[in-house]
Formats: sequence, C-alpha cells, structure tokens
Amino acid sequence: QMQLVESGGGWVQAGASLRLSCVASGGTFRNYVMGWFRQAPGKEREFVAAVRWADTTYYADSVKGRFTISRDNAKNTVYLQMNSLKPEDTAVYYCAADRQIITSSIRQRNAYAYWGQGTQVTVSS
Repeated sequence: QMQLVESGGGWVQAGASLRLSCVASGGTFRNYVMGWFRQAPGKEREFVAAVRWADTTYYADSVKGRFTISRDNAKNTVYLQMNSLKPEDTAVYYCAADRQIITSSIRQRNAYAYWGQGTQVTVSS
C-alpha cells in the first residue's frame, strides 16, 4: 500500500515560484507512475503533470512551460517545480501514484489508486 505525503505549498505573489515535494513509502517507488493533480474551490480535480520511471513526462496545457515534474528514485520523491505562478494556479495540489497507467489514461483521475492529502498553494495578484 503506497502512502504519499506532500509538502511545499504556501502563499506567494503572482510571478513567484514554489517547489512541491511528495515522498512515497510502502511500495517500490521506481515501479510507479507519479502524478500531480490540483483542485480549486468549486472545481473538479484536474491533471497537472505526470512522470514515468524513465522520466517520460506529461503536462496539462495550462502549465506547460511553467511547471516541471521530476523524480528522484533514490529518495522516493517526486517534485513539482512551479514557476511564473498565476492566481489561477491557486488550488490544493495532490500527489498521486499507480503502477501501470497507459498513456491514454495518464491524465485521468481514476487511473491513479493512491493519493496524498494535498498541499495548499495560494497565488495572489
């Protein structure tokens, strides 16, 4: 049973940067696809980014070029570097994981079985 713990959220002004971290335990980390999702108040949880064990990455169009997902398999950790933050990036950010996800499903919430508790990111204008 994979457990995920996020950290790194906070309050920043527009244009600033934040780096989120997600530490995994309870599974062989390198075998898992790791993803980040976010949920703003009153909205559905949406895909942000994902990374396979071999560092193949996927991004939502809304964050491409501003956010970077990476993983350190030795530390069982996945990161989300967020640059040029905008007020519309304000949300609770969730780390997610699953062992096998086909590419066509990698942006879907229900493709991931394991979830963290989330970390709040607030971007003020």
